[in-house]
Amino acid sequence: MRWTDDRSDNVEDRRGLGGGAVVGGGLGTLIIAAIIFFLGGDPSSILSSGAGSGAARTEQRELSQNELKIREFVKMVTAENEETWTKIFAENGMQYKPAKVILFEDTTQSGCGVAQSAMGPFYCPADQSVYMDMSFFKELESRFGAKVTEFSIAYVMAHEMGHHVQTLLGTTQKVDELRRSGRYSEAEMNRVSVATELQADFYAGVWAKQTDSREHILEPGDIQSAIEAAEAVGDDNIQRRSQGYVNQESFTHGSSAQRKEWFMKGYNTGDIKQGDTFNQLLK
Repeated sequence: MRWTDDRSDNVEDRRGLGGGAVVGGGLGTLIIAAIIFFLGGDPSSILSSGAGSGAARTEQRELSQNELKIREFVKMVTAENEETWTKIFAENGMQYKPAKVILFEDTTQSGCGVAQSAMGPFYCPADQSVYMDMSFFKELESRFGAKVTEFSIAYVMAHEMGHHVQTLLGTTQKVDELRRSGRYSEAEMNRVSVATELQADFYAGVWAKQTDSREHILEPGDIQSAIEAAEAVGDDNIQRRSQGYVNQESFTHGSSAQRKEWFMKGYNTGDIKQGDTFNQLLK
């Protein structure tokens, strides 16, 4: 992936600061481990501001040169998301409000409750922020078979920014209303969740297309690395690797094939209006 000179000020780096609560083990930790690497969405159903216990971390440390480079990369990708989505929103008569990106390690406090690295990157609608512990990408490679590149990291960030776009457009709120209404079964809400996640993948593809058209960020192999990351976190791949079998009714993010399909549809069209996953999937 070719770097640009753009950097965003909407990145907060909490790594090395210390002071984070150490979340206790037990059943809650096992539940979190079971949903590890399910990208994105509203984590409020599994996060709790009162989760866990234990002493606070107080040690601080200097960030390494590699960690500082990662911060610069995240600032760059955040800036490119801001530029692209500001342009897309303006073209559709709307105003884009940037999300905040928070880098952390182990655990931190979010607007949706306590965030842990085991949850993977996620977007919190309550504070309109993306939370990322970069250790996720080591697990993505070692446990789920995706080759991690700079652009696969950019894809994950773009997916989370896709959830922010959904919040700005009111999609997140409508899905939450459905969930809270109690009128729909778990299986029905799982289908809604799949549509929500695949739309975020679609938006990531739109971002890749439009950003490359403006900044020429893509290098050979970049799109393939994003596809591999998308396929790695497909529900079927995760279930097969974690429990040895696939239960399609329990899908919440979409299969590997679906995640590839919708990312590529976004990339091939570059048109935000082509991403109505809800009408496509909930007929």
